[in-house]
Amino acid sequence: MGLLLAVVVHPANLQDRDGARLVLRDLAGRFPRLRQLWADGGYAGQLVDWVQEHWGWMLTIVRRPQGHPGFAVLPRRWVVDPKSLPLGTLAWLSRCRRLSKDYEGLPVTSEAWVHIAMIQLMLRRLQPL
Repeated sequence: MGLLLAVVVHPANLQDRDGARLVLRDLAGRFPRLRQLWADGGYAGQLVDWVQEHWGWMLTIVRRPQGHPGFAVLPRRWVVDPKSLPLGTLAWLSRCRRLSKDYEGLPVTSEAWVHIAMIQLMLRRLQPL
């Protein structure tokens, strides 16, 4: 459904793999049925072992087939990258004017606005106009 489980806003100078640790720490203990995660190649490396060691979850890296130039349909890619869907989570969030630019001075304020945008989206899905 593209609903968010956790939101962490961090500085742009933080690597995606390091930012993923912040998000995964936020998920720990909140979703007891969570067992499997998928990520794209940018998250490969020590993160896979760290996730298994700290949380007992299986992190699977979805990779492009070797030697395949151009576009390739990847298994579970829609889960890995909602931007690839026309109406994925990031597309829905980009419709929120407040999130279109970086207006906020604090990361927690930006996180709060993402939560507000998702609440608005869920309410619209419950009661369509």
